[in-house]
Amino acid sequence: MEDQELWPNAVAKALSCFEWAFEQPGRYLDASAFDSPGLGDARDDLEWAMLYLPPGAKRDLGRLITRIDEEFERRTLPEPNYSEWATMCWWWTRMRER
Repeated sequence: MEDQELWPNAVAKALSCFEWAFEQPGRYLDASAFDSPGLGDARDDLEWAMLYLPPGAKRDLGRLITRIDEEFERRTLPEPNYSEWATMCWWWTRMRER
């Protein structure tokens, strides 16, 4: 990730972005959930925050991220054109809607 700082409430805003998207009806996430800033950006912010949190907060956020990732993966499809990103920032390799 590039050198950046998180702004106040970045984690809360990222979590609320996912909460909003996951409340939307339908099996697959709508493309509007990915408009910039969107879910990919929110997931980047969570990943960035994990680098700077103390151990207890990191564990707590890690548990939330695990649940977010599971739901995000369930509600998207693999994007075959982005396989080189699959090991880092995998959330950018997902198709937004059917």
